[in-house]
Amino acid sequence: MASALFSPIQLADLILDNRIVVSPMCQYSADDGVANDWHVSHLGMLANSGAALAIIEATHVERPGRITHGCLGLYSDHCEAALLHVIDHCHRIGSAKLGIQLAHAGRKASAQRPWEGGAALGASADPWDTIAPSAIPFGPGWHTPRAATADDLARVREAFVSAAARAVRIGFDAIELHMAHGYLAHSFMSPISNKRTDQYGGAFENRMRWPLEVTAAVRSVVPKGLPLGARITGSDWLDGGLTPDDAVSAAKLLKQAGCDYIDISSGGVSAEARNPTGPGYNVDIAARVRCEAGIATRTVGMIVTPKQAEAIVADGKADMVALGRAMLDDPHWGWHAARALGAEVKRPLQYARAGEKLWPGAAMYG
Repeated sequence: MASALFSPIQLADLILDNRIVVSPMCQYSADDGVANDWHVSHLGMLANSGAALAIIEATHVERPGRITHGCLGLYSDHCEAALLHVIDHCHRIGSAKLGIQLAHAGRKASAQRPWEGGAALGASADPWDTIAPSAIPFGPGWHTPRAATADDLARVREAFVSAAARAVRIGFDAIELHMAHGYLAHSFMSPISNKRTDQYGGAFENRMRWPLEVTAAVRSVVPKGLPLGARITGSDWLDGGLTPDDAVSAAKLLKQAGCDYIDISSGGVSAEARNPTGPGYNVDIAARVRCEAGIATRTVGMIVTPKQAEAIVADGKADMVALGRAMLDDPHWGWHAARALGAEVKRPLQYARAGEKLWPGAAMYG
């Protein structure tokens, strides 16, 4: 029987050769928001991982929206030119299509890199002011954000639009909005972080208002044939927080606003939240979203083995699977999965000797 994981899928006009996606993974290595040689090497490696689609790390739509001083941005001509160089390189040498995740860190901005401790920046580390739906810090020791004003929301919405237009010019194959992990859009959606009493707070429909405004505005500058997706939370994993029911409702609204797919992640809204650690802990939530919202769905979280990924797709739990740490551990994960599942995957000609089905004469050469 043919592998479900290695069957094609179409998102808008984009046809992907298989259902494997490289999950966006922050590298914290940009130069004031600008991509550099690290991104050329890192993404060039993942462009030949066997995944049909690689989503580059959370890329921030304004300078104060970065998580750390090292986070990638797409808010200036310099940012755009550097990222164009990286993506052109990956398209030339790799087989994967390239997507970008557009983000604003909200109250989780102005933080240390993980290897520096991951806490809020101290006074001597050039911190910056942060915004959120409400003036509630992410956790103990974190900066207290300023409650976003109408002007803030309009500015950031237009920053998303500007970054999306830049992404289209660069030539990305897909665009994704980061609405999970406690960052700005998710913090509006969640009652844990959103205590507003205006039109952007209170009832679920009000808490979804600004994320939906951003989605509709971005969709207006993204060509119809270019897939637009959103990563949302399947659960806040906190009492009183977002639930799988809310994920289904959010997916339905985002579909109406122009999204072509939804990616289900979870957690991160508060320093108190603790995600499950079992294999594929978001899969059942993704299955509900796929079935009840009627939209192409991707899932992520402790997906490690080819057999596990195959079962998720074959059983109809999700249309795509995203891998992060597993790809860093094995940058040719897709090659090895194809071998395990009796499928084939594109490799560079220079590496054809690693796959005898692609080059029967490989055994003759060292």
